[in-house]
Amino acid sequence: MKRRIVMSMLAGATLLASTLLGAAPARSADVPAEFGTDWHDPVTAAPPIEKPSGRSCHVTLAEAQFRDFTPYRGAYVPPKGCGDRWSKVVLRLDGKVKGRQYDRLGYLHVGGVEILRTSTPEPSPDGIEWSVEKDVTRYSDTFRHEQDVEMLIGNVVDDTYTGVIDVKATLTFYAGRPAAAPDRVLTLGEGNTLTTPRNSERILAEVYATGSGGGCEEFWYLAVPDKAPYSCQADGGPYREVQIKVDGQLAGIAAPFPHVWTGGWSNPFLWYVVPGPRAFDVKPIEYDLTPFAGLLNDGRPHRVDVSVVGVPEGQSGWSAPVDVLVWQDAKSDRVTGKLTVHKAGDLANSSTYTAGSPERVDTDAGHRLTVAGYVDTSHGRVTTTVKRSLANTSKHVWTDGENTDTLDATWKDDESVTVDGRGPARTTATHRTYTMDGSITIGTDDRLRTVLSLGDRAVVAESAGGRRPVRSRLDDTVSGDAAWTLNVPRDQRHAVGTTSERYRLYGSRGCYDRTLTAVQGVLTEDRSAC
Repeated sequence: MKRRIVMSMLAGATLLASTLLGAAPARSADVPAEFGTDWHDPVTAAPPIEKPSGRSCHVTLAEAQFRDFTPYRGAYVPPKGCGDRWSKVVLRLDGKVKGRQYDRLGYLHVGGVEILRTSTPEPSPDGIEWSVEKDVTRYSDTFRHEQDVEMLIGNVVDDTYTGVIDVKATLTFYAGRPAAAPDRVLTLGEGNTLTTPRNSERILAEVYATGSGGGCEEFWYLAVPDKAPYSCQADGGPYREVQIKVDGQLAGIAAPFPHVWTGGWSNPFLWYVVPGPRAFDVKPIEYDLTPFAGLLNDGRPHRVDVSVVGVPEGQSGWSAPVDVLVWQDAKSDRVTGKLTVHKAGDLANSSTYTAGSPERVDTDAGHRLTVAGYVDTSHGRVTTTVKRSLANTSKHVWTDGENTDTLDATWKDDESVTVDGRGPARTTATHRTYTMDGSITIGTDDRLRTVLSLGDRAVVAESAGGRRPVRSRLDDTVSGDAAWTLNVPRDQRHAVGTTSERYRLYGSRGCYDRTLTAVQGVLTEDRSAC
């Protein structure tokens, strides 16, 4: 089972959103025939964080070297000289590592609030550096108070895996007109309980859901029914759904993003320079819990549970920390309300195994949920209706020994949130589509080749009062083709690989279109079309 061994060896974790500016793209004459001992620092095509002009203040959150699974613990003190209401707050992570190391999953907590879920790129023997930036303005309530800081990028350093992960995390606060941000940022208490302020009028949960850790749930999208002869099995097949419940009642559903970490698909040579979508930006799943505000605002703790549908019983591999963002009615001490609609469709999940040569599993699954509720605020009754529809189709084909393994999969996550009250009804409709189309082959000469295309796409339409919707569109596509020889020393792998990313973002704020290409670790293209 060569394929199983390779996937286990190269399993890893994650990173965060960044645009790293390196040297100018190389000419074709400068590209080596195969990978050497050094390559370009990691770079993504995502747009940089826009930063206000004017006065700013800096705070260091953490400086640490990670060699094992011991967390860094420190203290945060709010900045002086920029007030306590900011126009923007930007987190920056600077890291470096050299030698040999897997990709490693990490987190950064301030006051228990997860403000970053990240992982590391795999290093070259000569070493790499990377920088990551994230807009964390929404956590401003947390940053207004002194807090404990905890950070961990779990790592293993020994005679084989020599890479020590050296990082520094900072916050930059920009003075100026305060940005609109939640009034409170909460975490779950003991027993996964949540107690909201009694005047909460909007409640949003964030769940940083990741399947990782080197086991089968890191590659959950390849799981097959138990009766199929494959190294990763789950009775229901590959369908996964992240659910959130309030007091045992289903409150939200979502499709998890199919992350591919920087050692994924048995081929780190795909990802040394250009990672897959979101590999450097683990975005949280968002659930609008406002329809449940009338229930949550009674001053008592309520249980909030997150689970992943489809994970075999007793099997680990998923992490799903929760932050809760709350907007309050400043003119009311108590906001009352009621959940008025709760319609959960039956979860459909057909995962059909067809025996033969090759083996095959076809999956067709989905789920629907509609919830609605109102709150009586100082500015009148406001009704929020949330509709979410999930769909997943995939075709997984493999040969005996898994020496050929292919997957063509699509996930759709459609959501609409309508807010009716205090003016014309406003609807935000978001249509998310994730795609994965790839193959791994291992020849009789132990030559492993991975060909893979990943897509992260979304269309958002905002409308009010019957007016024409305002739309934006995201299309982030990464494709690559890389090969290397198994079971030989590193200097005999003769690895080659080409990876490209095109990141397009269109909308009312204009156009962003950037393309990157790396060949054998050399950045050969960095082109903007807008």
